[in-house]
Amino acid sequence: MMTDVRESTATQAGVRNRRVGHWLMLVAVSVMLVILGIKLAVYSFLNSVPDDFFARHAPDLRPAVPDAVVMQEVEPVPGYLWQTLPADAPAPLENPTTAAKVALGEKLFFDKNLSLDRSLACASCHELYSYAGTDGAPVSTGINGQKGNRNAPTVWNAAFQKRLFWDGRAESLEQQAIKPFLNPIEMGMLSPAQIVERVKEQAAYQPDFAAAFADEPDITIANIVRAIASYERSLITNDSPYDDYVRGDSAALTEQQLSGMVLFEKTGCVHCHFGPNFSAASIYNSGLPFRVFPANPDPITQQYGLNTESDGPAVWRVPSLRNVALTGPWFHNGAVDDLHDVVRIMARTQLARSQKRSFQWSAKKLGIIENPDLTDQQVEDIVAFLKALSSRRLTAAEQQHLTTR
Repeated sequence: MMTDVRESTATQAGVRNRRVGHWLMLVAVSVMLVILGIKLAVYSFLNSVPDDFFARHAPDLRPAVPDAVVMQEVEPVPGYLWQTLPADAPAPLENPTTAAKVALGEKLFFDKNLSLDRSLACASCHELYSYAGTDGAPVSTGINGQKGNRNAPTVWNAAFQKRLFWDGRAESLEQQAIKPFLNPIEMGMLSPAQIVERVKEQAAYQPDFAAAFADEPDITIANIVRAIASYERSLITNDSPYDDYVRGDSAALTEQQLSGMVLFEKTGCVHCHFGPNFSAASIYNSGLPFRVFPANPDPITQQYGLNTESDGPAVWRVPSLRNVALTGPWFHNGAVDDLHDVVRIMARTQLARSQKRSFQWSAKKLGIIENPDLTDQQVEDIVAFLKALSSRRLTAAEQQHLTTR
């Protein structure tokens, strides 16, 4: 009997639970229907009002602007950081720069006695003011009229390069300074000892070495190259219109030069020619100082003989573009004498600028790649910007040289 009562009670409880569940389900469905109805109503309302309804009825929270002020959109600041050169160059700990070393190095730099036939000095291939630190020739001329196979790089701002020579074989100015002396085509000296003897022949050098190297005043090859390197570290040009502009003179560059400056970044020139010295081989860069050139095949490279290294591309250090407008002719072989052509060549060979289109097929999708060649106006603008990298005093010296020669 008791069992029957318990079963009856359980049955009744189960019925009540099912009824409660049904009611809860009904309430939930009703709530969902109500929410759906509200959404549909709001959607219908939003689609029925005019587009400018909210703009006309919303309060204007903007600050008041005088009627005379015209508000213009300003383009965002580009990501590339433009920099100017410092007034002093860093020096290695073992060869700190001093005024006495610089003065001694200058004498050695201009001393023709330090070539085998006493006809050439460092300054013979690096005329500081006539050709902005180069010799103005496609390739340099050494002793006995011998022709080298490289265009002379400028010595101006070389202190900011961590690789010297076109092939980058010298890692410091000290390493660079001695090599032309011993090159049989350049200055032709037979040994470092012969260089030392030529310096010792001139008694006037002794007090200069004593002043420059008080701790070790002897005339040695190490002290000779240290003095020359110190002098070269003093050859800095940070007086260009570009430098003035970066320092805050908004009138230093023309509109065309500013246009070229923008193109220089957007075209991709800054990928290799960046930093205050416009060179990936700069001491301001911790990456790779070398680039393959020409990186992309183009008929223009054959026109100028730029594939002369084993009939293919070679690896060169990235030269600085400072004073580039004053240091022509250009490239490692000095084959190009028009800066406009230099810009066109670099755009085509290094940045793959071309009139041709290429197609890319991937995952059954077809894409088109267009990287059009620079227009004549774009080339003109970039050249105008490159001219703005020229030192004002070197530009004045160049102009004087042209009028007097």
